[in-house]
Amino acid sequence: MSGMLGVVSYGLGTIFGFVVVATLVVWFIQDVTQKKHTVLRNYPVIGRLRYFMEELGEYFRQYFFMNDREEMPFNRATRGWVYRLAKDEAGVIGFGSTNNQNEPGCIIFVNAPYPILEEDRLPTPPLAIGEGYCKQPFVAKSVVNISGMSFGAISEPAVRALSRGAATAGCWMDTGEGGLSPFHLEGNCDVIMQIGTANYGIRDADGNFSRQRAREIAELPQVKAFEIKLSQGAKPGKGGVLPGAKVTQQIADIRGIPAHADSISPNRHRDIANADQLLDRIALVRDLTGKPVGLKTAVGGWQFINELAEAVNRRGLEYAPDFIAIDGGEGGSGAAPQALMDHMALSINEALPRVVDALIESGLRERVRVIAAGKLVTSARAAWALCVGADFVNSARGFMFALGCIQALRCHENTCPTGVTTHNHRLQRGLVVEEKYLRVAHYAMNMNKEIDMIAHSCGCRHARELKREHVRVVQNAGQSVALNVLYPYPEANAKLRAG
Repeated sequence: MSGMLGVVSYGLGTIFGFVVVATLVVWFIQDVTQKKHTVLRNYPVIGRLRYFMEELGEYFRQYFFMNDREEMPFNRATRGWVYRLAKDEAGVIGFGSTNNQNEPGCIIFVNAPYPILEEDRLPTPPLAIGEGYCKQPFVAKSVVNISGMSFGAISEPAVRALSRGAATAGCWMDTGEGGLSPFHLEGNCDVIMQIGTANYGIRDADGNFSRQRAREIAELPQVKAFEIKLSQGAKPGKGGVLPGAKVTQQIADIRGIPAHADSISPNRHRDIANADQLLDRIALVRDLTGKPVGLKTAVGGWQFINELAEAVNRRGLEYAPDFIAIDGGEGGSGAAPQALMDHMALSINEALPRVVDALIESGLRERVRVIAAGKLVTSARAAWALCVGADFVNSARGFMFALGCIQALRCHENTCPTGVTTHNHRLQRGLVVEEKYLRVAHYAMNMNKEIDMIAHSCGCRHARELKREHVRVVQNAGQSVALNVLYPYPEANAKLRAG
């Protein structure tokens, strides 16, 4: 018996060895005869290690070689912070911070000598959006909310978990430009319906904006507001891109496009080419739906916001957007050309103060709510945005981390190993909605809690009392400067009086 097993093992080993040798011979012939890759032609078989290591290099660096504060777009310390909040483990560390407080751009909050006692703290109040200018204003309860991520860009279980988590936390969820799906409504959370440049989910047979469809969507009790997207931080000046491999029949039906073909949005709304046309569309959607209507845009300079403010003051406050979502040029969760991702549009650090100042100068700050987005995934960055003048903070990638994202950088390839951005059912299986929606809720609630903690330490009763004088920013010389010195408060209504 043992002799027969030995013969079988010997035979299997021989076959295995033959397969290995044959494979190496085939690779050798392929490599020396191909003409595309110089390394493979000169170093057949061995040269394949170069491409293998190049592909895996970013993952080796991420886990073994880079320190906690080096990696981009989000370093390990930041991701760990988000994971702890999502797991409801509290953002507590020991033995000192690894954050370099002398690094330019570091934000440092100004602690009050006599911080607010627990019994004197107040809950951060909700804010109404569109009050006095539409039939059904939206009262938003949470400072931190879920930014636009389309069903298609992210998976069905991801959308379901976000919807249920948002309902538990009391925050809103933006649909992204992919349209409203049943999964957005599943959790019965507050939903902002985004109107992208392709009008997905709110278009007629010819792809134009559908008034009838807008009315139908507005009748859904979960839909609280509409958002006209001009551009996003990942790719300002270019429309959304969803590869055909991710355009399932279900997604195609929701968007109103052919299945299994690339879904590419126009780089702008074809019928919106100036401030007046934008205000006309805002007024039209508000009249059709009775809901607040705002806009989302990345900012490349001062001209856009100044022209918009001048047009509103010329035509009247009823034409103003009920909110403006400012997206920083730091990139985002969607696929985009690297030239735009790396170099187009101002970061939120520069864009947000300028937009807020323009609204103050034109007398529109009380009329228009401001939402900030752009790598604001920690409570410190969110509190900084409130200090600048934002009313709310949106995050996409923060909530992706809460869902279990490990920053594999495969969002556009349909191979996401955590099931967040893939439509491969085998990979989606790992994202258990019943587990992950709790992490979404914990992340939102703990972010709000920590923002309040920062406010109390600064001597504020709640987060909406945070001002520019409560935060400092480190400059090149390693010295910090108060934000109200870097960006002095403008004189209110200055432009109106000057006009």
